Amino acid sequence: MIAATPEPPYVAVIFTSLRTDGDHGYAVMSARMDRLAAEQPGYLGMEAARDGLGITVSYWVDEDAAKAWKQVAEHLVAQRRGREAWYSDYRVRVAVVHRDYGRRKSP
Repeated sequence: MIAATPEPPYVAVIFTSLRTDGDHGYAVMSARMDRLAAEQPGYLGMEAARDGLGITVSYWVDEDAAKAWKQVAEHLVAQRRGREAWYSDYRVRVAVVHRDYGRRKSP
């Protein structure tokens, strides 16, 4: 599903990753992080895809909200576990969205 974002500007945190072999608790933690992120102040939505290369984009009202999410205690645990067991490589990119356009389906 495409995230319903407001009129720009807003912040996009783009997490691109390559997974290691095996689950090692990844699926459970990933689902937990999705739920926890959605509870954070300033959260706007998330989109994710994985087919070898994984890309997750989370949207935030501003950079302060995105930075606050990075520091949530459970998220810090997940970040550490990711470096230790889940990802063979990853990048995090933070960007400000200036334009947002496309076809929007009516409800």
